Amino acid sequence: MFDYQALKDTALKTAPYDYLVLEKFVEPSFFENVASDFPEISGSGSFPPSQLKIQGAFKQLMEALDGPTFREIISEKFNLNLDKYPTMYTVRGRCAPHNGQIHCDSASKIVTVLLYLNDAAWGEDGGRLRVLNSPDSLEDYAEEINPNWGTLLVFRCTKDSWHGHKSFDGVRRVVQMNWVISDDVVKKEQRRHSISAKLKKITSIFKSG
Repeated sequence: MFDYQALKDTALKTAPYDYLVLEKFVEPSFFENVASDFPEISGSGSFPPSQLKIQGAFKQLMEALDGPTFREIISEKFNLNLDKYPTMYTVRGRCAPHNGQIHCDSASKIVTVLLYLNDAAWGEDGGRLRVLNSPDSLEDYAEEINPNWGTLLVFRCTKDSWHGHKSFDGVRRVVQMNWVISDDVVKKEQRRHSISAKLKKITSIFKSG
């Protein structure tokens, strides 16, 4: 499912912070099955797997992402022992216009993994994540990542790992995984995302009514 050899061959970039980008990390032959089994998500925001129907090829993808081979490669790339850290997941299916503002991930996160699962060619100007040199402007960026099918972005979480994207409203599928400092962080964040997901579902019901 994953092109591990290509990941091993991908160089770690160190400016403005440690990160790597790999297109087609998910092999193209899995596109139809994973896309078909991607969970139904009606609203924007991040949803924990516990609030979604995880099945089939998408479940296999999630299990591989949490597998030892991927963890070992990322550990080596970032010179970390990730075996001792728990993982946390969220899934996004849609983007709202206010999403993508410049930010760093929280200090409780060690490494962030973003795996994009959109159509092969992203034709929109917005929604392309930018690796930023500073928090001052979206135009001050080192690299812009197209959220095409199977594109992988991994970065070390620091106080300077600024990122964001131009506004976009619509379908934008991405799995986010984080290695975090403790199980307490996982419980806290999953609880927060679960409450948020339930509120979004309630809001969606009222809007549709």
